[in-house]
Amino acid sequence: MKLIYPACFYPCEEGGYTVIFPDLPGCVTEGDTLSEALDMAIDAASAWLLDSVEKNKQIPHASDIKSIIPDEYENGFVSIIGIDLDEYSKKYGNKAVKKTLTIPHWLNTIAEHENINFSYILQSALKEKLGIIDDRS
Repeated sequence: MKLIYPACFYPCEEGGYTVIFPDLPGCVTEGDTLSEALDMAIDAASAWLLDSVEKNKQIPHASDIKSIIPDEYENGFVSIIGIDLDEYSKKYGNKAVKKTLTIPHWLNTIAEHENINFSYILQSALKEKLGIIDDRS
């Protein structure tokens, strides 16, 4: 799903830019350069939208860029940000992916007898192997 949202770019006194999305409450980011601010804006909006989708919340409609006036700070401007939510989801999404694997029959028998949750064990082992610390498990 490809989406577009208007973003307000505001130059910071100390340099760089702050980016605010009027249609995505709380979605604010910044970058040291305009290019970095643009990259950060795409990432922030993508994360905000993916979180909404994964929580089955309705995604807000994008405002018409003509209706957005960057009046909070001086020298602000509005730009359209393009988001490829499908691509972002593949990379960072929390949606479950089905994996097929093979283990010895004897190991399967013992594990099933012990009511082992295979998905949980595989996820835990992968996180440990990859050095991922996850407080959600």
